[in-house]
Amino acid sequence: MQERFELSRDRIKEITTEKIDGQYGEYLSVLSRTLYESTKVLEQVCGDGIENVDLPQLKAWNTFFYGELREENYEKCFGNPDFTHDQFGEEEGKLLCYLYARLRNAIQAAYEGDIECLTIYLELYLMVYNILQNEEEKSRWLKETIYYFVHDYSEFFAEKSVKRAIDPSQDRYVRIVNESDLKDEKYLYYYGQNITDNEINTARFLANLDEEKINTIAKAYTNGYKVGFEVAGIDLSKKETVNIRYNIGFERIVKTSIEMFADMGLKPVIYMVGNTRNFGVSTTQANPQYEYDHRFDDSIYLNQAIVNEDLKHIKNAFEDNKDLAAVHAGPAVIEVFGEKIFKPISKNSSPRYDEEQEKLFIQKSQKNAIIQSEYIKPDERSFTIIAFPIPEIGGDFEKIFDETIRINTLDVDMYREVHQKLIDCLDKGDSVRVTGRGANKTDITVKLHKLDKPDEQTNFENCLADVNIPVGEVFTSPVLKGTNGTLHVTKVYLNKLRYDDLKIEFKDGMIDDYTCGNFENEEESKKYIKENIMKNRETLPIGEFAIGTNTAAYKMGREFQIEEKLPILIAEKTGPHFAVGDTCYSMSEDVVLRNPDGKEIIAKENEISALRKEDMEKAYFNCHTDITIPYDELGDIVVNTLDGEKITIIKDGDFVLPGTEILNKYKTK
Repeated sequence: MQERFELSRDRIKEITTEKIDGQYGEYLSVLSRTLYESTKVLEQVCGDGIENVDLPQLKAWNTFFYGELREENYEKCFGNPDFTHDQFGEEEGKLLCYLYARLRNAIQAAYEGDIECLTIYLELYLMVYNILQNEEEKSRWLKETIYYFVHDYSEFFAEKSVKRAIDPSQDRYVRIVNESDLKDEKYLYYYGQNITDNEINTARFLANLDEEKINTIAKAYTNGYKVGFEVAGIDLSKKETVNIRYNIGFERIVKTSIEMFADMGLKPVIYMVGNTRNFGVSTTQANPQYEYDHRFDDSIYLNQAIVNEDLKHIKNAFEDNKDLAAVHAGPAVIEVFGEKIFKPISKNSSPRYDEEQEKLFIQKSQKNAIIQSEYIKPDERSFTIIAFPIPEIGGDFEKIFDETIRINTLDVDMYREVHQKLIDCLDKGDSVRVTGRGANKTDITVKLHKLDKPDEQTNFENCLADVNIPVGEVFTSPVLKGTNGTLHVTKVYLNKLRYDDLKIEFKDGMIDDYTCGNFENEEESKKYIKENIMKNRETLPIGEFAIGTNTAAYKMGREFQIEEKLPILIAEKTGPHFAVGDTCYSMSEDVVLRNPDGKEIIAKENEISALRKEDMEKAYFNCHTDITIPYDELGDIVVNTLDGEKITIIKDGDFVLPGTEILNKYKTK
């Protein structure tokens, strides 16, 4: 491997000094410089260590690797499909844009000191170089090269992805957290990811935060994880590892949390998957449009053979590491919020799935989730998730951060009692009707499960601050048949994407129609929803109906005018919400759960998830998107009881059910 690395490195070094003429000269020059600089990083990491590089050089590398992606430079970047289309035509442009993005994975490999992975990308570049310099049928050769690269290295990347997710011996990022001087911003650049003022100022802010607040945050985060196991009746003592996910800059909280997890007998697993949010270590994207443009890059090669190969290798990788998987306890996530609102531009030049590939994507994601569930069993693991702002949220960052700490540590006992009042009323219901007011046209009736033993059973979970922080919702999995109507929000931000006038029609609990006002062309608006909410499916069920009760979080959003920037984790607590996709109990339906009053929660599945007993692939969608109606758009929530009575829980956005009115005092209209 060392010999292959050196041969590739030396050839690419030569290319950086050559004047490459012709149509592809600048493209090849840009990539050769990026890859050669990556080899310098790897040699530093594997030699004297990245920590011995001075700050100016670390910053220079960061600017070099990510500057061309940034908005001000993106118009003429080879990662922009519009630009490559203009430069090379439709077919070649698409292929070369894909290769540009794929070859940039060499940067992360270099910072991880992964000589094998980096060498693979160096060799791929040299194949592309030879095609562009020497072959006549360039598109055909490029497409074949991409296909066989993906095919030949499927096993390598499958093994790598599984190991880094569950193996605590792969501890590069743990060492960054535990061994770095967290008051010296140099450490931020050790990750090799895009570093902005968000990461720098978050790290500075936390470095100066008093120890008591750090401990309060870490305790809420780690204790929520522990309580999740207790509520589900799962023995945490049998587990050995926890996957910690966070945004760069939060290391001081993570370091204290690692110590608290150690007291539970858990070792940290920390890994990175590019800029994917909440899936490993993440950072501020250099340009969210770049990530959006490349979201369907695998359409260039995706076919049944590739799907079969990938799934086979994922299965084998889990089998080879089944002992590590068996003692893995699940993820503990620190989300961030406050980024500038992103409204993507939909480009015809970007890769898109065809009809057959949409089916393949669904098949692959479903089977992948099923394979993982065989080794990291859902009924033997748990999770927790908490969120905090980043400086981009504005000048009130520190005040918002302090208020978020308060929101995340509210009086659980008070909410437990209020929630019980709501649940006692809801459990009398055959259905619940939710309506909007003003410009909001929501009018939906949700069908509830029948309680055979009302004294022992309940439909709604009393959700406190454990796996899902902050406190503040009661939720259920509705019956699909009989759940009908319209869900509408005038504006909402889902998975970092904004939707204007989002409207979804449900028929017997399944999405029947949908639209939004993001684009003048309704077809483009529908495509936007299908790709990003429905994950390329023709329909999805309602997986959850909930009433958010955290009026303090709602007030925070209003007071600081950050409602659109609140993450779904907090936003879902600020009004009733409906999730499309899987239920909250996906693959854990048979775990016995009880509320604090001792009643068993029986509404954990619907007619779709019940199909798991016949065919797992028909039961799950591997997605769950919460859509919240804020209190100011909410009209009424009315329980329709079995004997025909109507009980109003919320009237014109205010809680009116006796025993719940206390929630109104934390809320501004």
